[in-house]
Amino acid sequence: MNLKKEIKFFFIKYFLTFSAYYILNLYAKTIRLRLENEDMIKNHLENDGRVIMASWHQRFFAGLDSPRRFKKTISIMISRSRDGDFAADIAERLGWTPVRGSSSRGGKEALRKMTDSVIKNQVAGHIVDGPTGPPHVIKPGLISMAQQSGAAICPTYVFYENAWTFNSWDRFMVPKPFSRVVFRFGSLESIPEKMGPKEFERLRLHIEQKMIDEYEKEDRSVASSHSSI
Repeated sequence: MNLKKEIKFFFIKYFLTFSAYYILNLYAKTIRLRLENEDMIKNHLENDGRVIMASWHQRFFAGLDSPRRFKKTISIMISRSRDGDFAADIAERLGWTPVRGSSSRGGKEALRKMTDSVIKNQVAGHIVDGPTGPPHVIKPGLISMAQQSGAAICPTYVFYENAWTFNSWDRFMVPKPFSRVVFRFGSLESIPEKMGPKEFERLRLHIEQKMIDEYEKEDRSVASSHSSI
């Protein structure tokens, strides 16, 4: 192991984690957040339903405080990389229950743990095209998790009035301080317990295209409203 890398990760884990958590808490208070269709999710959970909130990696930043908002234990899958160690520490401080794994490392075990968590706690968050893309392509784990847990899938949309866009694989976005953010819960998608490969793929593509279309429509609307000012 490279000693410099080990020192760097030690510093990040034990010194920067709390600072990052503290800064995120302060920063979140500057965002003007508007929730849409929140009652639909709460009613579903109150009626003993289960939900998996599906989000693109690009826009999950605005959902970081979801465990506090719903007052629920919410699991989320985070990769087993060193960067994932840092992200998992922050997520846990924010109230999430990190489940470590990805499609390339520990995916089957992580999927089983996520499924068990949805069954026990009713709700989970899932970044459907993470951790490394390709962007806006839903991986099969989302459908499998819903199928095995009996949960409905809720496409979760986030729209920023004003945001920084990073030069990453997914063009990751962070809302600027004091900007408006819309956090919208889409209609629930029920997943059959049993289905063949063709129906499985049809459902995966249906939800994927639904999320792509909704984002394109709303992003055009936001861009139009800015250009008319």
